[in-house]
Amino acid sequence: MKQAKGINKYIGLMFKSRNTEPLEFIFEKPVSISIHSLFVFFSFKAIWTFEDGTKEERIIKSFSGLWESIKPSKSFIKLQEIPL
Repeated sequence: MKQAKGINKYIGLMFKSRNTEPLEFIFEKPVSISIHSLFVFFSFKAIWTFEDGTKEERIIKSFSGLWESIKPSKSFIKLQEIPL
């Protein structure tokens, strides 16, 4: 799994192929940000890890989240995006 750094922290899986390496986003403190899959041409699994070590998973479909907020139930410290 590749750690998202620099511009990849903002782009994520956008404009990449289905064969791309899974991405991991690590935050210094809990954040409550939403994600989308605009310009992601395949479905992927999002796994959010919370401060207490628990996780929440969701399958995100291609081009979803533009008009809806895709985020977990609470603030998180890590996000993994895994192409399906």
